[in-house]
Amino acid sequence: MSVAFLLGFLGCDSPAEVTGNIQWWKGNTHTHTLWSDGNAAPEKVSAWYRNHGYHFLVLSDHNVLSVGDRWFPVSTQGDGRLREQHVAELRRDFGEEWVETRKNNNYLEMRLKTLTELREFFEVPGEFLFIQGEEVTDRFEKHEVHINAINVDELIMPQHGNSLIETIQRNLDAIIESGKRNDRPVMAHVNHPNFGWSLTARDIATIRGERFFEVYNGHPSVHNEGDKTRPSTERMWDIANTLRLTELDLPLLFGMATDDAHHYFTEGEGKANTGRGWVMVRAAALTPEHLLEAMHAGEFYGTSGVKLEYIRVNLSDFTISIAKEKGVTYRTEFIGALKKKDGSMEIGKVFQVNSDNPATYSFSGNELFVRAKVVSNRLHPNPYKKGDFETAWLQPVVPGSGEYQ
Repeated sequence: MSVAFLLGFLGCDSPAEVTGNIQWWKGNTHTHTLWSDGNAAPEKVSAWYRNHGYHFLVLSDHNVLSVGDRWFPVSTQGDGRLREQHVAELRRDFGEEWVETRKNNNYLEMRLKTLTELREFFEVPGEFLFIQGEEVTDRFEKHEVHINAINVDELIMPQHGNSLIETIQRNLDAIIESGKRNDRPVMAHVNHPNFGWSLTARDIATIRGERFFEVYNGHPSVHNEGDKTRPSTERMWDIANTLRLTELDLPLLFGMATDDAHHYFTEGEGKANTGRGWVMVRAAALTPEHLLEAMHAGEFYGTSGVKLEYIRVNLSDFTISIAKEKGVTYRTEFIGALKKKDGSMEIGKVFQVNSDNPATYSFSGNELFVRAKVVSNRLHPNPYKKGDFETAWLQPVVPGSGEYQ
């Protein structure tokens, strides 16, 4: 991203100064349905996101695409993932003709809707878009390797490997190669590194070809916060980016926020619900091409509720304007890695904390990279963990370059 582009695109003093149709688009890239281990039909899931102001959605079921005929058993005992009352609700909400059921050996089954059918029902140009996705789900020994493939045109099977690093890289390479083979833009993000304590900061630092990972995931089992002996995902982000810039000669990693939603009928602690984390992407149009191009350029942020008006990065400073909400206050932290006089690095250094809006940090020239986090004083209404405040995570920048490296 050039300095001139950053100044023109992100450096406007108000949204009104943005020319053309460039705007923020809200989306979730990690979502599950009955096609894999979610507990709701894809149309119920899609309706939730459409009705709650999302512009784009990726249904990312494990090692499967929403294509072809799939008949799902309906539980008559009230203990299965698809129950008779769920089928009745679908008939009520979508009409009798929408829901297809059949008897198979005296057992009731319902046909799951395909992505093509969902697109025909829900999509509106410029308002709501599906992007086809898959959570490519693999493992090496005890380590879980889950990578979301976004805008793929074919099923990508787990690639396996002879080591953890090789397993991660082989799956990433397969996603990238699929995009090249089908002449379409794709992206991939490494999911929930602390799930099962599977990945380390060095593991995610080594990924090549793609540069996205989940710094925030709304599933209650992913340990975003780390523990007494293992780092949080934010700390891992800072360690990984330090390694990439100092040892590995790789570009900065960008951080995603996602729901990883599985549960749609019961909310609260222990459930992986909707509306916990999402991305806001700054792009000229609501198309896969425009959205993915913007994300590869770092023109997005992850959030669990905080909204931004604009982000400005230039050669001298980093400025964030926060969309004000009545009664809500904000704390902005500028964080990164500091190059010390003895040549060592202080990782996770908090350079500045302030409550200004806009909030500006002036580069000193000694930072290896700087990212920002905006934390509100409003508790998340359905948090990943009790006591979480609504937060936004901004992408790291290299001071003095005027760009997302």
